[in-house]
Amino acid sequence: MLGAPLPFSVRDAGRMLLLARGQVIADEEQLEALFKRGALVEVDELTEAIQQPGRQRESLQQRLARLPAAWERGGRDVRQALGLPLPQLLDALDSATDLLLSLIDASPDVALSQVVRQPDSGGHYGINHSIHAATACQAAARYLGWGPAEQRRAFQAALTMNLSMLELQARLSSQVSPLTAKQREAIHEHPIRSAEMLGEAGITDQDWLEAVLTHHEVADGSGYPNGSRDVGELAEMLRFADVYTARLSSRASRPAMSAQQAGAELLQMSAESPLAAALIKAFGIFPPGSVVRLASGELGIVVRNGEKAHRPLVASLTNAAGEPRLTPLRRDSARDEHAVVALLSAQSMPMRLTDERVASLIGEG
Repeated sequence: MLGAPLPFSVRDAGRMLLLARGQVIADEEQLEALFKRGALVEVDELTEAIQQPGRQRESLQQRLARLPAAWERGGRDVRQALGLPLPQLLDALDSATDLLLSLIDASPDVALSQVVRQPDSGGHYGINHSIHAATACQAAARYLGWGPAEQRRAFQAALTMNLSMLELQARLSSQVSPLTAKQREAIHEHPIRSAEMLGEAGITDQDWLEAVLTHHEVADGSGYPNGSRDVGELAEMLRFADVYTARLSSRASRPAMSAQQAGAELLQMSAESPLAAALIKAFGIFPPGSVVRLASGELGIVVRNGEKAHRPLVASLTNAAGEPRLTPLRRDSARDEHAVVALLSAQSMPMRLTDERVASLIGEG
């Protein structure tokens, strides 16, 4: 079982998903941790696996095509965890984090495409934004060479920084009228209240709590809630990820920005911060999942960052006339004839691309 894709899903006693079918148990330590959590397998899935012992091993493309569904399940787990009574939050949050980090490990490029394409995983803006910001923080932390524990802390801090205002975020995403006085107060106080709630939930990691408390503070004292000038590295990363991923999402009051536009805005506000630069470089100018037009006239999906930020690898899905190809062609945009000349909306493609199809294209890339 170790090192091979699981033929079934693994859940805990509360039926929360720990590992999705197709994920890999890396080592004995992870296996032991699953047993300690009371890992269970659905009878019908186990029966299916036993009855098909000779089933062919899935290709990389097939495995990656399963990831968007697993990300959607992860979103449901996060929503469930963050909605639990505070004494029950920590265990559920750790379980949801384990799942999402395993999906990132399975394909960091598919993870980035989830943030860039912003698929609807249940329609709850507050939950979706928390996951996107957490994924962005982890990507930047990984780019900077932070260790696994630091990456996990960054992920969980981002996931919980808006804990006290998740429902308000969901309402604001569709609100076109100005903020009310009560809403402004809730926004101003949410770092304090979120940190308090995490403490009540049993979280004792002071770096995590401090980052949540200060993630809207700015070194020049212009931030909130306390106008503090003492802003730690993790808090600053949370703020940048919060801003960057929010810009990638459409709101009732404005359309979504492209990654290129969001990155440019982040650079303007960051005063050349290495943390902001790491986040932008982790995604690239044309992140995986982006729809682009090449100098040849072809349209394609970015499947991987190249050696240079503006030179990604692309799966070409049309010919120069814009007609769909039967078989995608890999294009290296470092070559002048295949250089990226435009970043397009997902609706620009003459065919519908599901998240599963995008994930499989990333596998082919």
